[in-house]
Amino acid sequence: MKLILAIVQDKDAGRLLDALVEANYQATMLASTGGFLREGNATILIGVEDQQVEEVLGIIQERCRTREQLVSPIPPVVEPVDSHISYPVKVQVGGAIVFVLNVDRMIRV
Repeated sequence: MKLILAIVQDKDAGRLLDALVEANYQATMLASTGGFLREGNATILIGVEDQQVEEVLGIIQERCRTREQLVSPIPPVVEPVDSHISYPVKVQVGGAIVFVLNVDRMIRV
């Protein structure tokens, strides 16, 4: 048994959950916040049998694509203000960070 823990951008979470339910997987979504852009994320927990891992990873990969986004950098607190970049910069967002963990036991109550 495995626990798949996927951290995805809020914009991708709904599509991912819909696809998982359509494929008969149960998932739990927790709201979380990313560190770099400080934007909303979703942490999705999915318990699966070992042989289902690759199928679930495929669903995550299909629904959580990377894309470019313009962001305005947050001014640094410690560094001098004149070294701060004040214009928007392109960064890659989206995609997913996925952990696949071994589970000794799972119980539904």
